[in-house]
Amino acid sequence: MATRHKAGILLYRRAADGAVEVLIGHRGGPSYVGRDERSWSIPKGGHAPDDDPFDAARREFEEEVGCSVPATDFVPLGEVDTRTLLRVWAAEGDLDAATAHSGTFQLEWPPGSKRVREYLEFDRIAWVPLTEARRKLLETQVAFLDRLQQHLAG
Repeated sequence: MATRHKAGILLYRRAADGAVEVLIGHRGGPSYVGRDERSWSIPKGGHAPDDDPFDAARREFEEEVGCSVPATDFVPLGEVDTRTLLRVWAAEGDLDAATAHSGTFQLEWPPGSKRVREYLEFDRIAWVPLTEARRKLLETQVAFLDRLQQHLAG
C-alpha cells in the first residue's frame, strides 16, 4: 500500500504570562461530536508525493483555518510516520481564532444511508496552552509538541 502524505503548520504564540499556546482545531463531522480529548488536530492536509510538502502545509493551513499563515519564519519539526507520513513546521504568529473559518468535506452519514452531507473540517479553532494541547491533540501528533518545546528551549 502506498504511503499517504500530509503536511501542516503548528502556529504558536506566547500568552501575556509567557506561556506558549498553539493553534489547533477540533475535528468536524459526526465521529467527533461530544468528544474533546484526542479529537483536535494541527491544521494539515494531504498532498501528492511529488508536491513540495512545505507549500502543501501552507496551502492546507489556509484551507483549514481560513487565512494565510501569519508568519515568515518556519522551523521544521520533522515527520511522524504512522499509516500516513505527516510533516509539520512550526511558526510563531498570531491570529484571531474567533474569526477563523474552516473548509468543508463531504461524508456519507450515517454509513450506508446514501445521504452525503457536508461537514466543517474543524468545527472549532482555538489557542490552547501546551499542557492542554497534549490531552486534546490526536495521539500521533503529540510528538510535534515535544519538538516545539525542544526548539523553544534552544
